[in-house]
Amino acid sequence: MGMLKEFKAFAMRGNVIDMAVGIVIGAAFKDIVTSLVSNIITPPIALLGDMPFKQWAYTLREAANPQENIAITYGQFLDTIFSFVIVAFAIFILVKVMNRAQDLLDGDDEEEEKEPTTKNCEYCLSKIAIAATRCPCCTSHIVSEPA
Repeated sequence: MGMLKEFKAFAMRGNVIDMAVGIVIGAAFKDIVTSLVSNIITPPIALLGDMPFKQWAYTLREAANPQENIAITYGQFLDTIFSFVIVAFAIFILVKVMNRAQDLLDGDDEEEEKEPTTKNCEYCLSKIAIAATRCPCCTSHIVSEPA
């Protein structure tokens, strides 16, 4: 019975449920992107050729029956690439918006400028502490800048 309880705890954990919701929404989003690419983006591109975009192909061997032809169907490949680019861009925008919203919720929209803790030695240019009066590298006396 212990394994069943562990599985239930795992399955009910927030991350697993969030992932399941994401997969379902992603599957639905795929249909939207496929429709966008097939019905909106590729028809104008098809005007460049003499046949619909997805049917662009290089025939390697013709047969008596056109469905038995052996061909490289680069139109379908380009269609798939367009779909991928649109999905990747949409995910990029979604993640960017979510990160921005999270920053606003956390109050990190304006980063505070921090006071520097080091400065460069004016003689050997090594990094030294702001309050240092002598450089540990070249042992030169450091002139303090007036505040």
